[in-house]
Amino acid sequence: SGQMHLGRRAESMILPLEFLQRSKASDFPDPHEYEAWQFRNLKLLEAGLLVHPLIPLSKSDIDAQTLREIISRAYDKSLQNGKNLESMQELCSAVKSLAGRSLGGSSDECHWADGFPFNLHIYQMLVEACFDSENGTVVDEIDEVMGLLKKTWVILGINQMLHNLCFTWALFNHFVTSDQVDIELLSAAENQLNVVVKDAKNAEDPDYCDVLISILSSITGWTEKRLLAYHETFNASNIVSMQGIVTIGVSAAKILLEDISQKHPGKRKQKTDVVRGKIETYIRSSLHTAFAQRMDEADLKRSSRNPVPVLAILAKDISDLASKEKNIYSPILKKWHPLASGVAVTTLHSCFGNELKQFMVGRTKFTPDTAQVLNAADKLEKNLVNIAVEDFLDSDDGGKSLIRQMPPYEAENAIAALVKGWMKERVDKLKEWVDQSLQQETWNPKANRQSFAPSSMEMLRMVDEILDAFFQLPISMHSTLVSDLTAGLDGILQYYVSKAKACHGTQSTATPQLPHLTRCDVGSKLFKKKEKPHALLNRGSQVGSSAGKSEGCDLSELCVQINTLHYIQTEVENLKKKAKKCLRNSELSQDGNGTTDGMNIRFELSQASCQDGIRQLCDATAHKVVFSYLSHVLLDMLYVGGAASNRVEPLLRELHSTLGVISGIMRNEPRDHLITALMKASFDGFLLVLLAGGPTRAFTLQDAQIIENDFRALRGLYLANGDGLPHELVDKASSEVKSVLPLLRTDTESLIQRFKQAITERQGSPTKSSFPKPPRVPAQWSANDPNTILRVLCYRYDEAATKFLKKTYKFPKKL
Repeated sequence: SGQMHLGRRAESMILPLEFLQRSKASDFPDPHEYEAWQFRNLKLLEAGLLVHPLIPLSKSDIDAQTLREIISRAYDKSLQNGKNLESMQELCSAVKSLAGRSLGGSSDECHWADGFPFNLHIYQMLVEACFDSENGTVVDEIDEVMGLLKKTWVILGINQMLHNLCFTWALFNHFVTSDQVDIELLSAAENQLNVVVKDAKNAEDPDYCDVLISILSSITGWTEKRLLAYHETFNASNIVSMQGIVTIGVSAAKILLEDISQKHPGKRKQKTDVVRGKIETYIRSSLHTAFAQRMDEADLKRSSRNPVPVLAILAKDISDLASKEKNIYSPILKKWHPLASGVAVTTLHSCFGNELKQFMVGRTKFTPDTAQVLNAADKLEKNLVNIAVEDFLDSDDGGKSLIRQMPPYEAENAIAALVKGWMKERVDKLKEWVDQSLQQETWNPKANRQSFAPSSMEMLRMVDEILDAFFQLPISMHSTLVSDLTAGLDGILQYYVSKAKACHGTQSTATPQLPHLTRCDVGSKLFKKKEKPHALLNRGSQVGSSAGKSEGCDLSELCVQINTLHYIQTEVENLKKKAKKCLRNSELSQDGNGTTDGMNIRFELSQASCQDGIRQLCDATAHKVVFSYLSHVLLDMLYVGGAASNRVEPLLRELHSTLGVISGIMRNEPRDHLITALMKASFDGFLLVLLAGGPTRAFTLQDAQIIENDFRALRGLYLANGDGLPHELVDKASSEVKSVLPLLRTDTESLIQRFKQAITERQGSPTKSSFPKPPRVPAQWSANDPNTILRVLCYRYDEAATKFLKKTYKFPKKL
């Protein structure tokens, strides 16, 4: 047949017809194969001339009707070459007539295979010759095959643009069917698609555009299915193919967009925006899918052996996912979207944030699970933000648009709020306990060996437990919150101290009210013969006179209160040290850097309250002892009726007994504080007897030595032959009494002159011979104070003193 066709051009031949005319049954080993061969050629003629002709047929076309009839008969009975010569001639005539129709080309061209899309189907089958039938790779003889393919273009009506499109599809299709492992095929498809991109810009043929859209839609459909979940699609073994697949997918999408834009100008957008939008969609979709998978995996990881909260597990997994994204996928995607990492982490941040919100709904109390989740969330957020910040360095706006998509979790604030709630709950409960315990406290010195309130020991134990529990909380912000806790505990300790001080009512330390000034009744005896000293108690002239003990707690209870406050003060120092040590240990365990000095750990309120409380209680106790418990031997007895008759010994015995009680209950520092206060109060009481003892007392010059000796004995009680208070302390407390005692041995005339001089210095020279108003009582008695000198004159058993007082101030002899 080669000789027969010699000199004829391929475009002038109708190959299926030629095959039908020239082939015989004897050319085939099997009659059925011969029939199948005939049917295939008839099918080609039917498809090329009747179904997809180059030039549309009219319904009345005789040749078309003839060809249909022949083909129909042939299906019933095969064409027998030579036996059915008439039918073959009829077939030839109809086929040649239909194939000879032209759009103005040369008359000898046959158009039997160039109708759309029949021609493309044939050409696509021919293009398969470019690929190895076994492994799908491009054949070595590709150039020769391409040369042969080009020769079919004139028959099939194929041009370079259609060839480029078909070959692109063939390359891509073979890559897909090769399990996406042949990177050379992928690279070739990518390069060929770049050619199609150029072709598409000038494409005007509607048939070409239809094919273009069809093929590119198939390509984008396949690529997007994989890129919308690229974490599932790509791993270490095939990541090398990802860039090529993204390139092909994006290029195909760009061509489709340009085609749409040409038909719909209103939808035109910048290519960059579209490409970025595509990549952003791939990233967000893939990470949403990956996030959901990690959530399922986190659920499976949690068990009785691993009771970590699901979200804490998830946070760690998402952090790993973000690192994987940054190191593996983002470098590839940055080619099309410079903020690929930023988009990824904002997506993960949002996904986890939604889960965190749901987790926190209704959680108002601190629990280890909540803390674990919030700590994990905080760590995750910091990792995500670090990745984002690195990415945003390359952006025009500093990544502001993406940063707005990352509203902070505020995990630290949430932890702080929950921990503060935890602290408040415990502090409030402790305050309730303090109220109840102090109501039941007996202040019994025998309650324990140390003689302080059991409630204080229990309270400090509870404070210690709260501190321990706080530093065992699974949080990383102990240094930030410890000051809040210690402030709360400090307030409770202060509250206990203030309640303890007030538990027996307010203790007065005011100086007893002084009686009105009088003058001595010289010439009469102080006591009538039958008048007993105790009757003087009813005269009401003695300073602070009181029979027996006043209401309220006794001395031992007051000692226990002072002991208790000192114990709290000491233990607060230990609490401070413990809190600082725990804080350093906490920081060392977290970051290996225990640099906090604990300056914000203070117990200032409770320490100051203890210090003031001890001072106030000591002063109040001393005042109560001297002016209430011992008033019968001091204010009501000492020097009543004359210095020689009622001296200081009874007072010393009572004070000695009192010191014994104090020493039996108290130890060391608090004991010395109280004894010092008692010493000062007893010295004050001694002076009051001398300067404001009322009309039952009067002193002569000879009494001065007795009084000095008595005061020396009173001082000796506190010195205790070197075993008592320090000499310096006793001397300081004695200074006021020592400054007054010399006035008692000063003669009356000298005292009067001294008084006049002192009052002139204070008030100026008197305008009259009399002094209208006595000088004010001083804050401290002194030998140079006019009121002090005046009082010595009032109690001077001397005619000159009495006359001066009557003339100057008209003082009465009796109240």
